[in-house]
Amino acid sequence: MRSMLVFERQADKAAGAAPQLGQPVKRETPKFVLESYGYHVMRALDEQTAEQRMGNADAVIFHVPLGEVKAMARKLLKVRTAPLLWWCNTDNVAQSAAFCDDDVPIDGIVTPTMSEHEVHWALHFASKQCFERQQWINEKKQMEARLEERKWIDMAKGILCKIKNISEAEAYEVLRKQAMNERKRMVDVATSIVKVYQILQEQK
Repeated sequence: MRSMLVFERQADKAAGAAPQLGQPVKRETPKFVLESYGYHVMRALDEQTAEQRMGNADAVIFHVPLGEVKAMARKLLKVRTAPLLWWCNTDNVAQSAAFCDDDVPIDGIVTPTMSEHEVHWALHFASKQCFERQQWINEKKQMEARLEERKWIDMAKGILCKIKNISEAEAYEVLRKQAMNERKRMVDVATSIVKVYQILQEQK
């Protein structure tokens, strides 16, 4: 994991400029810190650039307040799944207090004072967290799909019970046999029954 996409606000352009006397700004920027540890850094100051560069990023570091992370993270994860980290410095913390309870999809935190080894382990654990988060999302989608299928099957069973005057067990068997005969999934047969029944009811 060597290529980092750093998403910064447009106002942070000046952060890469030479620091003024007594203000070590440059040393605290993600670009300076990560490049000094051997990482390849791609900066993005707007959403379009971030989405274009996402395909080549091993991880994303948000150098913005937490309130700006959620919407941008959602867009970037549509391009590619990668660990998402937050650059936790004084300015970002001060502007993020109101969002600490929000459901922000962050896998880890990086700070300007971290050593090379600390950054390495932060990225390592963020990668594991990203994998677990993706697994949970996939499992949630599968569960929602199964619940949706169950809904159509239950509706079709209810219709069959009503029009054929049979039990739920018998209605389920009718669906199962019909699916086998048509070489379709039960949910597809059930959906067809429900939709045809609804059309007939509307025409009455």
